[in-house]
Amino acid sequence: MTARIAAPEETAGALEETAARTRARRRGVLVNVARVAVAVVFLGAWELATDLNVLDPFFFGQPSAIVRQLGDWLQHGTDAGSIWEQIGVTLEEAFLGFGIGLVLGVTCGVAFGRVRLLSQIFGPYIKIMNSIPRIVLGSIFLVWLGLGIESKVALAVVLVFFAVFFNAYQGTREVDRSYMANARILGASRGQVTRQVVLPSAFTWIIASMHISFGFALIGAIVGEFLGAQRGLGLLIQQAQGSFNPNGVFAAMVIIAAVALITEGFIGLLERKLLAWRPPVTSTGADL
Repeated sequence: MTARIAAPEETAGALEETAARTRARRRGVLVNVARVAVAVVFLGAWELATDLNVLDPFFFGQPSAIVRQLGDWLQHGTDAGSIWEQIGVTLEEAFLGFGIGLVLGVTCGVAFGRVRLLSQIFGPYIKIMNSIPRIVLGSIFLVWLGLGIESKVALAVVLVFFAVFFNAYQGTREVDRSYMANARILGASRGQVTRQVVLPSAFTWIIASMHISFGFALIGAIVGEFLGAQRGLGLLIQQAQGSFNPNGVFAAMVIIAAVALITEGFIGLLERKLLAWRPPVTSTGADL
């Protein structure tokens, strides 16, 4: 049996694909190096400015002092207990608020998008609730639910709910009507149309909202703890502020940023798994 000789078009396509992968790897290396360089330049300039008293370290802190603060928390803990306990409490509040707000936001968004009467009746109330400053709601939840995690979870739920709700609602309204009409012609019930046509079509909107909604959940937990708490990263920030310790404030912010970036990575992985059926999208725009 003789081996098949690859056609010139196939060879050219394989070479082009290999070249594209090589360019992508080089661009990835360049981007990572540039990111590290930006951080090094920024932190180096900050450290130098405080060493030369261009910036007062009493007010602006120092990168080296922030690292020492993190090391002290890791070795000796905080006034409220172990640093890992504070991180765990904040994460528990954020994940609970994120999960509850996500479920409520998707459910209400899809329901309002599918049932026009619901959106007509409750639409004004949704807009009124969304206009209320979150800091005010945090104070109300603190009075109602106390200093425990319940008040922080409630604030996180509110922040997540509106971010997810409006995306789910808009995604439901943007579904191609011809798809739903075809499904009804084939005998699908209203519930089947919602599950098998509307939700998959709106899923891109929902996933997009998840990228920002966990950040909102984290903000809700931190703000709730800042207003009043017995444990958590927000309490550490409040204590550092009260003792005029900017390094403690920045150290807590570093931890929050690390948690947010790690969670964003997991959400991105989830997005790639759940939306693997989508064709690849090529774009000349900037990536965020």
